[in-house]
Amino acid sequence: MKKTIIVASALLIFMGANAQNVHLGIKGGLNASNINVSNNSGNKLDTKLGFHAGLLAHIHASKNFAIQPEVYFSQEGAKTKVANIKSVNNLDYINVPVLAQYMFGNGFRVEAGPQIGFLVDAKDKVGSVSTDSKDFYKTTSFSIPVGLGYLTTYGLGIDARYNFGITDIVKNNSGNAARSNVFQFGLFYQFSNSKAKSK
Repeated sequence: MKKTIIVASALLIFMGANAQNVHLGIKGGLNASNINVSNNSGNKLDTKLGFHAGLLAHIHASKNFAIQPEVYFSQEGAKTKVANIKSVNNLDYINVPVLAQYMFGNGFRVEAGPQIGFLVDAKDKVGSVSTDSKDFYKTTSFSIPVGLGYLTTYGLGIDARYNFGITDIVKNNSGNAARSNVFQFGLFYQFSNSKAKSK
C-alpha cells in the first residue's frame, strides 16, 4: 500500500513537471464525515469533524476542461453516544482522486471523478480508552467526489466537495454495508506555471 501511495504521488509530481498547461498546487480544509450503515436499526452515527491536506495538479485539456489528480491526507470516521458514553471511529486515509473539471471562465468550476482511498490508521475511542482497529477495516475504499470551486486571479481558491462512498469499508461485514461519506470545505492555491501562462 505504501508503495502505491508513493507511486501515485510521484506520478502527480512528474505530470506537473513535464506536461503543458499545468498548475501544481496545495490544498487543505475541513472535513465533516459520517459512516452510512445500510439496514442499520441500532445506534445512529453522528458527524465527525476532521481535516484534509495535500497536493494537486491542475491540467488544462482545453479552454473549459481540465483534469485534476490529487494526493491528500484525510481524517474521516463517525461518532455516537450511548448512555452518555461517547464513541468515536477515527479513520485516516490517503486519498487519490482524479477529477474532471468544467471551467466557466469566470473563476467557477464544477468537478467530479473517481477516488481511491488507502487506509493508513484506524482507532476506535470509547470514553477515554482508544484501541487500534485497523484490522477491522479494509485497506482501500472507493468513492465519487462531486464539487464546486472558485479560483481567483491570484491563484487562491475555495472549494466544496461531497465524497459519496461506493464500497463497504468494513471487513467480513454481515450484510450491513458501511460506506464513508465526507463533506469537504477547503482552500487551495495553484502555483503559476510559465508554460501555462504562455498559452
